[in-house]
This record gives sequence, structure tokens and C-alpha cells, in this order.
Amino acid sequence: MTDQLPLALRWPAHQRFDSFVAGANAAAVELLRAIAQGGEESWAYLAGASGSGRTHLLVAACACANAAGRSAQYLSLAALRTRRAEAIRGFGGSDLLAIDDLDAIAGEREAEHALFDLYNRCRAERASLLFAATAPAAQLGIGLPDLVSRLSACTQLALKPLDESARRDLLRDRALARGIELDDAALDWLFARGRRDLASLLAALDRIDRASLASQRRVTVPFLRSLLGKALDADEKGV
Repeated sequence: MTDQLPLALRWPAHQRFDSFVAGANAAAVELLRAIAQGGEESWAYLAGASGSGRTHLLVAACACANAAGRSAQYLSLAALRTRRAEAIRGFGGSDLLAIDDLDAIAGEREAEHALFDLYNRCRAERASLLFAATAPAAQLGIGLPDLVSRLSACTQLALKPLDESARRDLLRDRALARGIELDDAALDWLFARGRRDLASLLAALDRIDRASLASQRRVTVPFLRSLLGKALDADEKGV
């Protein structure tokens, strides 16, 4: 099987296993790497909250599969606003398939049946299959019992959130990759004043990056206060 697009055009360079801050998820990362490379284990289900790195790991697995000479495809069900069942039916034909955001099809009968059929096709073709969602399949509200059963039979990987030290290191590294230096004082301010979940921290970094580039200013506590202070005050007041 061959890819239709070269690796550089398919998988963002920053989403690789080596750039993932694993923390307590090191064993999950190594299992996914083995699956991507065509190891004996070939089916896995990732469950984790927003910002836990589900998408990063699925994309990393696809890139790793390509590096090992295997073809791979990634599909985000949440990115599809309509015709999800049709998209699922047209998905497949690669050595590794990664399907993200299963939550999006919960309760959509046609899409659930299409995913069930895809599961069976992949099993017959001996393809590797990775799923990801915010929770285990039994908690998603999927109406097709056979699909829940199939998803639950995959190796279950519950992604654990990073502790604060690991989140600080990740944010500092991501900032440096953009040419931004976040010193301890800036990080202290962000963690004391803002939301501490990873998704919110990375969203704040996006704002910081744009504003710093536009103003050509260093990122200091006064800069952060002027940029984010009002928004964070509104969050605290529930505005």
C-alpha cells in the first residue's frame, strides 16, 4: 500500500512521539509506537480529556508508520460537520488507520453502523486501527451495542493529565520553538492567573505569540498582564 501524499505534507512536524511530553503516559506512547511500526498488538483505544494529547499521538502514530514503510490515514470525526457516515465508508485501504473524536458520532445511527463496518473491514484486512475519544466507548452514548463491544475490546489506553511541572516544561518548550522565551516569572504569572489545563495554556500561548510578533515586545509579566489580564479577570468573575 502506498500513500497519496508525501509525509511532509501529511503530518505536522511538531506532532511526533519524540516531541510528546509523556509524563505518566510513557507506556501508552511506547505501545502506540509498536502498533505504528506493525508490532503484534494492532488495536488501541485512547481516552483522555481535551488537551491530553490524543490528536498529537494519533498523528505521531501515522508519521511513525510512514517512517516504517507503512501507509497511514487519519480522520477527525469532529472536523466533519455533515456526511460523517459517507466519510467513514470511504476511509480505509491503509496499513494504519487513526480515527479521532469518536464522541462526534454518538447517537448518529448511520455513522455508527459505518464505523462498525469499517472495524470489520480492517480486521479482515489485518490493518492496525487506533481510536480516540474523551471517554471509554461505553460512556460516549453510542447507540449500537455491537460497536461499543468492538471498541471496548481494543487495548484501552487512559491518558493521564500532566502534572504542573510537566505542563510548565511543555509550555516553555513550545514557546521556545516559536522563538519566545518564557522565564520563570512569566510562567508563574500564567499558572497563578490563568486556567491550568493544557488546552487553555496552549491557547494562551497562541495569543501571546501573535501579540508578541505584532508588537515586537519581549514576553514579560507586564506584557502578559496587559494582554491577558482583563480576559482572565472576566473568567474569574464568570463573565
